[in-house]
Amino acid sequence: MLKWAFIFLIIAIIAGVLGLPSVAAVSGEISRILFILFLIIFILALALALIVV
Repeated sequence: MLKWAFIFLIIAIIAGVLGLPSVAAVSGEISRILFILFLIIFILALALALIVV
C-alpha cells in the first residue's frame, strides 16, 4: 500500500511539472488517502501486537 502511495505521488509530481493540474490533484489526493490508510493499518497492527504480547 505504501508502494502505491509513492507511485501516485510520483505521478502527481510529474503531472504538476507537465502542467496537468487535474491529474496532479487527483493523483496527490489518492496518494494522501493511501498513505493515511497505511498509517492507520500500521498503528492498529502495532496496537494489536502489544495487546497480544
